[in-house]
Amino acid sequence: MPTPTSADAGIRDLLGRLTAAWNAGDADAYGDLFTEDADYITFFGLRLTGRQAVTEAHRALFEGPLKGSRLTGLSSEEGGADIRWVRPDVAVVIFTGALAGADAPPDPARDSIVTLVAVRDDDNWRFTSFQNTRRTSP
Repeated sequence: MPTPTSADAGIRDLLGRLTAAWNAGDADAYGDLFTEDADYITFFGLRLTGRQAVTEAHRALFEGPLKGSRLTGLSSEEGGADIRWVRPDVAVVIFTGALAGADAPPDPARDSIVTLVAVRDDDNWRFTSFQNTRRTSP
């Protein structure tokens, strides 16, 4: 398995780019972080299949109801993400995050736990699976 100091940096960079793309409302940059055949499950259970579907769905969100929103919870100051290595080129990533409106603080009702699978192809990391679940009390 990779050592945390070497391989975790690639995953944390990928997470940083995910946050930056979301916060910039950049659907193309966001979609580019996923593999061509990625599976993406939204918090309400919609399944998107493939990078293009992820990109286009986020384009509609970033131009519409989520315009100006900010993704929080991924930076080390906010708790960061847990990374579990399956193989040297595959990692499961879990983080708790929230979505803040354009001019509003994060709304606890929008807190989610997200599970991603990151894969490395050559020296490039991408997500191949994404599952977002709203956090609620049982």
